[in-house]
Amino acid sequence: MNREFKVGDIAVYPAHGVGQVMSIENREIAGSKAKFYILKIMDSGMTIMVPTTNVRNVGLREVIGTNEVEAVYAILKERGEYTITEQTWNRRYREYMDKIKTGSIYEIAEVLRDLSMLRYEKELSFGERKMLDTARSLIIKELAIAQDKDEKTITLEIDTIFSDNHHPQ
Repeated sequence: MNREFKVGDIAVYPAHGVGQVMSIENREIAGSKAKFYILKIMDSGMTIMVPTTNVRNVGLREVIGTNEVEAVYAILKERGEYTITEQTWNRRYREYMDKIKTGSIYEIAEVLRDLSMLRYEKELSFGERKMLDTARSLIIKELAIAQDKDEKTITLEIDTIFSDNHHPQ
């Protein structure tokens, strides 16, 4: 069953982040009529059209609730098995990009954690740094909205989690 959004609702679109449903419009695309959510991504200002019948397939979802917030922080703080450096950077890059594309905040939190920790072991490639920034931005924006805090506060919390005295020796 697809989640129904209303104009003004805040939603998360995979790999692009948090947006607001600006309108719900009927459009004709390639000869067939369909109803679309017109979503404006907060960070980029990009407008995305999502067919109302295809919400689940594209991964459009609500912002996480309070219960999920704790689970995200738990993932970020986890320092379990750490075997990531054994993979080649391009394999790691593909794996992380796939996780970001899922739109799952838990998968994105894993990418943020792993790349943040990897940064202490080796210099990240340009692609990895860009992906780290993307994951970080997606997490900060959603956690800020979910907790009704400003992004600076969340940024500080995340920086503390990954500061020098919090990484494995």
